[in-house]
Amino acid sequence: MGIKSFQGAREEVKKDYDHPIAVADHMTRKLITFTADQTLLEVMETFMKNKITGAPVVDKRGKLIGIISDSDCMKQISEGRYFNMPIGDMTVDKYMSTDVLTIQGDANIFEAATRFYRTRHRRFPVVENGFLIGQISRKDVMLAAMKISGQCWR
Repeated sequence: MGIKSFQGAREEVKKDYDHPIAVADHMTRKLITFTADQTLLEVMETFMKNKITGAPVVDKRGKLIGIISDSDCMKQISEGRYFNMPIGDMTVDKYMSTDVLTIQGDANIFEAATRFYRTRHRRFPVVENGFLIGQISRKDVMLAAMKISGQCWR
């Protein structure tokens, strides 16, 4: 003789969270990038035209090799005046940061937020097997958080 259940049909458990939270879901894929042989003058012109403060540096295959930022440019403008060196012939390869902190696309936005808070970086390149596939910024993380506000974050 089997045991009979006197419980009615159970409600389907409501999922508290139904928005994607992976970095890859919120990163920018169409990026402005530079190559190592471009000049700092080109970089600054691109920064001003596009209202950005930094961008990845890639090789011909799209592999991430560095980051160039407005801070890198400011340093050279400052030192160029002191040493009487015009910036027109300065190339990205000499002034970019090569020790680049990156993030994987499958990381979640909460991990990204923690890394932004701890490092004070403004952007992280998103890489897959060393190749640049996108970039996540502080703004992207805040926009993602606004989209999922009101949900339970687990």
